Amino acid sequence: RALWGTLMLEGFQAGLSWQIILRKREAFREAFASFDPEVVARFGEEDVAQLVQNPGIIRSRAKIEATIRGAQIYIAMAEAGEDFSAFAWSFVKGTPIRNETGEIFVKTPLSEEISAALKKRGFKFVGPVIVYAWMQAVGLVDDHAPDCFRHMSAG
Repeated sequence: RALWGTLMLEGFQAGLSWQIILRKREAFREAFASFDPEVVARFGEEDVAQLVQNPGIIRSRAKIEATIRGAQIYIAMAEAGEDFSAFAWSFVKGTPIRNETGEIFVKTPLSEEISAALKKRGFKFVGPVIVYAWMQAVGLVDDHAPDCFRHMSAG
């Protein structure tokens, strides 16, 4: 569930500063029922109308509707016996990718592949740049410099 919630939050960041999203993170959690897909999937037009008026979040109707649709897709996957976390981790064979090059990427061939797979399922606001940021946020990829305390090989 956390992987899905983080992906939806990344989608809201599209075209905006990440700092804006971080400042609004708590309001997002409140507005979207702690990103519980079971609850969000049942949001209707009345909920959307309230959310587009909520100054605590990004009030983009398209992004709000994409989040609701994303919850419905998440639920459909679960009902079909497919775990979203397993789906996400399958792209890295269960092991985080370590970027040892020191290069800074905004997207990669893998983020393009995951983006295409998500879009094929019907997810929105999941372009390869957003997906790469999500991959970093949830630990599918470790882009910390080898001497950084946050690097996976550190202490």
